[in-house]
Amino acid sequence: MPGVDFDKLRKQITMEHVLDLLGFKPCQRTGDQWYGGCPLHESTSTRPRCFSVNVAISRYRCHRCHRQGNQLELWAAATKLPLYQAAIDLCHALGMEVPWIHRW
Repeated sequence: MPGVDFDKLRKQITMEHVLDLLGFKPCQRTGDQWYGGCPLHESTSTRPRCFSVNVAISRYRCHRCHRQGNQLELWAAATKLPLYQAAIDLCHALGMEVPWIHRW
């Protein structure tokens, strides 16, 4: 089974791509820092800013479920897939080719 070039994939797919697929709508933006409800859990909290994401460096953190990571890890958490499968699924969802590594 060929490997996935995760470095290339992180450069091609932005955090905005993943947030759009998840239907995330920020309730507040401060430059590159966006805040809103966490797309990973059903938040009924009165604190709609529990999720923060920095789109410039592609990092997220939920202050309620304590998940954090990059755009690929966010997609993996949202789809409940292992990272390898989530990367392939994300490429398909965006209609792009998977950047395969055919040699080790």
